[in-house]
Amino acid sequence: MRVISGSAKGTKINTIDSTLTRPTLDRVKESMFNIIQTKIRDSVVLDLFAGSGALGIESLSRGAKSCVFCDSNIKAIKTINQNLLKTHLLEKSLLLNMDYKKCLQKLYDDSFKFDIVFIDPPYKSDIAVKAIKQLIELRILNFDSLIILETDEIIRDEMEIDILLNSNEKSDYSIRIIDKRKYGRANLLFLGMDEEI
Repeated sequence: MRVISGSAKGTKINTIDSTLTRPTLDRVKESMFNIIQTKIRDSVVLDLFAGSGALGIESLSRGAKSCVFCDSNIKAIKTINQNLLKTHLLEKSLLLNMDYKKCLQKLYDDSFKFDIVFIDPPYKSDIAVKAIKQLIELRILNFDSLIILETDEIIRDEMEIDILLNSNEKSDYSIRIIDKRKYGRANLLFLGMDEEI
């Protein structure tokens, strides 16, 4: 796995040897970043289930202002740190080794606001929509923010997102699914307040 574009283009990213992680395939990552490329420069990014940190690092390489990497696995955090050193992007990064719920609460307490949030949880977990719900409730999103969810369980997650968003209709955070893409088993859902990306 390599950084596709930007200041760290071509740098090989270390990955984690674990059945719990799901590295985003290069072709999926390249398509994803082609879609969101106009949103990246000077953005504040959250890579919530960061794994190797590939999505956050790609964002930083392409001009994001900063990125918070969160993962509950200490091996993941060590791998991200190594990758940030290799790509010379450590100074723009904050690494948090904690559960996503504690991470989001801490970011709220520290007054963070994010422009782009990547949610790529472990295999077979049912926590992606719970994380989206907490992001909305804590209001740590800017009003033009984009949430990108990678999922193998597209029907389940889309149904849960519809229920969540319908229950938040009166909120001034009028987030909705604005795009979706399928790449083999991998599905990307893009949530935001704009009509299009």
